Amino acid sequence: MTAARHPLIVAGIALGAMLLTGTVWIAALGPLPRAEDLEFSTIVVDRDGRLLRPYATRDGRWRLPVDMSDVDPRFVRMLVAYEDKRFYAHDGIDPLAFLRAAWLLATNGRIVSGASTLTMQVARLIEPRSERSVLVKLRQMVRAVQLERHYSKDEILTLYLSLAPYGGNLEGIRAASLSYFGKEPRRLTLAQAALLVALPQSPEARRPDRAPEAARQARDRVLERIAHSAVIPGDEIALARNEKVPVMRRPMPMLAPHAADAAVAAVPGRKLHRMTIDAPLQKRLEDLARERAQILGHDISVAILAVEHATGNVRARVASADYFDARRAGQIDMTAALRSPGSALKPFIYGLAFEDGLVHPETLIEDRPVRFGAYAPENFDLTFQGTVTVRHALQMSLNVPAVMLLDNIGPSRLLGRLAQIGGTLVLPKDEAPGLAIALGGVGAKLGDLTMLYAGIARGGTALPLTERADDAGTPPQPARLFDPAAAWYVANALIGTPPPDNASSGRIAFKTGTSYGYRDAWALGFDGKRTIGVWAGRPDGAPMPGLIGRTAAAPILFDAFARIGQSPAPLSRAPKGVLLAVNTKLPVTLQRYRPGVLAGQASGQPPRILFPPDGARIELGSAAGRRDPVALKIVGGIAPLTVLANGVPIKDGDGRRSVLFEPEGPGFVRLTVTDANGAADSVMIRLQ
Repeated sequence: MTAARHPLIVAGIALGAMLLTGTVWIAALGPLPRAEDLEFSTIVVDRDGRLLRPYATRDGRWRLPVDMSDVDPRFVRMLVAYEDKRFYAHDGIDPLAFLRAAWLLATNGRIVSGASTLTMQVARLIEPRSERSVLVKLRQMVRAVQLERHYSKDEILTLYLSLAPYGGNLEGIRAASLSYFGKEPRRLTLAQAALLVALPQSPEARRPDRAPEAARQARDRVLERIAHSAVIPGDEIALARNEKVPVMRRPMPMLAPHAADAAVAAVPGRKLHRMTIDAPLQKRLEDLARERAQILGHDISVAILAVEHATGNVRARVASADYFDARRAGQIDMTAALRSPGSALKPFIYGLAFEDGLVHPETLIEDRPVRFGAYAPENFDLTFQGTVTVRHALQMSLNVPAVMLLDNIGPSRLLGRLAQIGGTLVLPKDEAPGLAIALGGVGAKLGDLTMLYAGIARGGTALPLTERADDAGTPPQPARLFDPAAAWYVANALIGTPPPDNASSGRIAFKTGTSYGYRDAWALGFDGKRTIGVWAGRPDGAPMPGLIGRTAAAPILFDAFARIGQSPAPLSRAPKGVLLAVNTKLPVTLQRYRPGVLAGQASGQPPRILFPPDGARIELGSAAGRRDPVALKIVGGIAPLTVLANGVPIKDGDGRRSVLFEPEGPGFVRLTVTDANGAADSVMIRLQ
């Protein structure tokens, strides 16, 4: 009896020792590594979660986080069927797979089939070991069991999808799909799914960009096994076999790189950054900026900012024509660079003038040579248009009327009003605010100008621009730019600005600007929903002769609105307080503007014949035997005015400032005008 029990006792002791040794060895392995501690790529996504830009990990790997919902379900089914068909039945270890692998090893003398489950592969990925041994395999088995206890099946699959190697520095199906196919793995072709199933088994030997034939053979083996399952029709399998294998890696997405860099720099520890940007629109506007910059010149860059003015959210920010173009200084953010705005500030001068009751869009204003001390502004084309409406002066960007209004409003007041709402303008060092501000004698940023124009579109209240959706807390409060009626007057005038060639009129309210020396070309405009700002020029500030806002930037602006893919939304209706009237129906004080005084009041300026100038020679045309009349334009003076030709009153004068008279024939004619106070002006002209 004792002798019979002795072997059992020895076996029991041996088994106990083995169990104890195993327990001690398992305990010595330490706790299961936390998958949450793995470093993943920092990613920046748009308003709808679409990838804008990923960043490699510190060791240079593309390891993008992924969720089961982000992956094509057919790929997941193929993966499980090919790698671990009993994945949902076992607890991390598949005994049947081990028996099959052992039998094939014994009968073939070599390893024919592995026994690693998907869970064991995840264990190897989160705790990699370079050596291959029985102990390493046992370690993976222990970790697999631990993983099954800590995570659900879907969570384990998600870890595999995030960590599986795909060659080089690509880890995870998302990085692989973006790099090899240029798309997210949500929708894969059968051939693409089969390739991505095959690659992790031998990622370096099967890299499509280095070993395309090996990659194709591995893919076809997956397709062959799928064909045996009869789950997918044979004709679809045949089509998949004929699909070409990618032979090169594509670059990772790089949309809104400047905005992405700024977001990551603002919160360095955050791994996921959500932006208000719309990825498809961003892509279209980046393409537009690149195309137009190439047309404008080798050293020219283009910046575009698109804003939803109801919320202040930035929908696209193109900060340069090409982020990687060193010649165009592509990594400089031109939406935040200080540049001279040219005439782009004029709408805000007119807005304050409307708000103060100095003028109405139909008020007559003078565009003639005038001097403010030593400062004598001129128009861009070096001509003057005489008496025009304020609406026309703004639409045609006439300089003298804008400077006259700014002289009345005060440059410091304009700067202060814009600064209150975040539109800070920077004066040259040690320079006081002056009238040159009206023509661009100040530094401004495209971001600030776009925000200010959005304030006009909003009806006179501006919102700070929001670009990072993660930072959206309490909605910002709008700041007053000017009253709603003044904003409507400005918008109503700007929508009538003549558009660039081949563009439709009356759909977009816009204004252009050209800085001194042709260094900066601007165009800013809005419809009922969006405001877009455009800048073009050399980032180094060098002049580019011929670079004009109307011909360089305005076409980009209109093309940007066209690429939104929606018809321009109508502007808002006239608010309370708007006066809709022609000039003659306006109150007397608004019918004509004179510098320094309200319209209709005596200005003390004597009358002056603006046209024809003294000494002019005028050709006399004729039609149907009748000579063409000669136009006479008068400024200044106190009504009623009397006009004489060679001392004889002109019958059609009637005290008007624009007069047509019919000459008797060729020769010299003296034209004279006198006002109610007896002040007079006279010119001698020759008709021939």
